[in-house]
Amino acid sequence: MQPIDRFILPAIASLANPELEQRLQQKVNHKTKPPGSLGALEALAVQLGLILQSTAPRIDQPQVLVFAADHGLVEEGISAFPAEVTPQMVHNFLQGGAAINVFARQHKLALQVVDAGVNAGFAPHPQLIDRKIRKGTRNALHEPAMTDTECLQALQAGMGLVRDLPGNLLLVGEMGIGNTSAASLLLARLGDLPVAECTGRGTGLDDHGLCHKTQVLQQVLAHHSEAQSPLEALAALGGLEIAMMAGALIQGASERRILLMDGFIAGVALLVAERLAPGTRAYAVFGHASAEPGHRHVLRLLEASPLLDLNLRLGEGSGAALAYPLLQSACAFINEMASFDSAGISGANP
Repeated sequence: MQPIDRFILPAIASLANPELEQRLQQKVNHKTKPPGSLGALEALAVQLGLILQSTAPRIDQPQVLVFAADHGLVEEGISAFPAEVTPQMVHNFLQGGAAINVFARQHKLALQVVDAGVNAGFAPHPQLIDRKIRKGTRNALHEPAMTDTECLQALQAGMGLVRDLPGNLLLVGEMGIGNTSAASLLLARLGDLPVAECTGRGTGLDDHGLCHKTQVLQQVLAHHSEAQSPLEALAALGGLEIAMMAGALIQGASERRILLMDGFIAGVALLVAERLAPGTRAYAVFGHASAEPGHRHVLRLLEASPLLDLNLRLGEGSGAALAYPLLQSACAFINEMASFDSAGISGANP
């Protein structure tokens, strides 16, 4: 267990298990195929087996949590869309009309939307979880986005949500106008990178808008130069949905759940989670490489190889949901594909 200020983070067990890994690799190698011919799917099957501690890994009751929150920094004109789009998109999620709804229905993924800090109220809905910490973060150009207490509350709320979920696979997504800016700020600080290399067009900024966004983010970083630790950076620069996602990912890893990752913003949440609770990253499967330029840095820092590269930049968990069938296929082939012995087929020559 690791203390973080006023609460305790759960312990993250190491995936290192040489005996189980050898058994999984032998099982993969003896399938009726040339060695390594299923490429990355073979490594994925072994990883899933190590996470689930089984030579016959199976996905059970996969869960999608989409975290939504607003950002005070939007006041500085850093987004192509107005802040009111955040609650409008939450309504769209609850009506089943967003991309993540479509993909969740297609793949039979249970989906819930978490109000982490939207600047609006919502009527009760069976798919809505109210964990609102406050109605959006503060404007980080002038003051910390969150107090330390609010940041810790968001982390704890994310952890609590996962404790109450069934299943062994967690997919996190997000919605929040301005959250690519928060993610860029956190990446620049935690990765010790120039903010210009971490900043993209978000919801579709033109060249002028991108230049303005980058200049604002540089000013924010300078204003919070003292916020250097992961927790300090998260409170000063981050978003409520990012903090809550980080807590959810830490809890998921502590429970040996598969963490199926989406793109840039979810990736930054995992970077935060890994810095707070080392070992979390080992439980992550990276669904895709986002078109947001900062995501390439996230993948490098986390030593990750994404399954897909489709030039996506939507968020919501959409890219992770698209990658989900590959995890199903990895489980299917290691469990159902014949071995050379069972099929009566000669193996490779010595």
